[in-house]
Amino acid sequence: MEQFGFNPEKFIRDVINIINAQKSTKIVEHIEYHELEDTYDSSIFTAPHLPDKTPFKASKCIQDLVFTDSTVEWKFVEDLDGASEVVVYARLPRSFQIPTPVGNYAPDWAIAFDKDKVKHVFFIAETKGTMEDMQLNKIESNKIECAKKLFNVVSTCGVKYDHVDNFEQPKNVIGLKG
Repeated sequence: MEQFGFNPEKFIRDVINIINAQKSTKIVEHIEYHELEDTYDSSIFTAPHLPDKTPFKASKCIQDLVFTDSTVEWKFVEDLDGASEVVVYARLPRSFQIPTPVGNYAPDWAIAFDKDKVKHVFFIAETKGTMEDMQLNKIESNKIECAKKLFNVVSTCGVKYDHVDNFEQPKNVIGLKG
């Protein structure tokens, strides 16, 4: 309470952030998703402009060049492109979003694995630079939890989802041993 007297605006912002984080956690605990007939088409991969970054020249991606946000993602792309189990992958555009009660969530990757090595699985990967929940913003963490619940609903169609930070983790999730 001393902080209120010292800097009331910061105190109020901090309290609002704490309340919003707790509110989003409660919402996530009770969220349910149901499958719809809506689909996306290939036009979501047509970028209006390319980022000002050095691209990775890909051979298995649906696009020839992959732009990454971090060294973690660059390594992830290298591993995807070099893996014999991967048939094709896509860096999902920010326009591909999952609505959640705590804000829209945009997963990073979709991956199709070789059906002879594993049941045909599409893996929507989230490659944050850390696996530590405390290092993620609580609301972002709750968006990821909502996405996990959504993909648990559609996983009967052969879709599996998880939050990973390297290529070995999705291989373990789908049952491929590294």
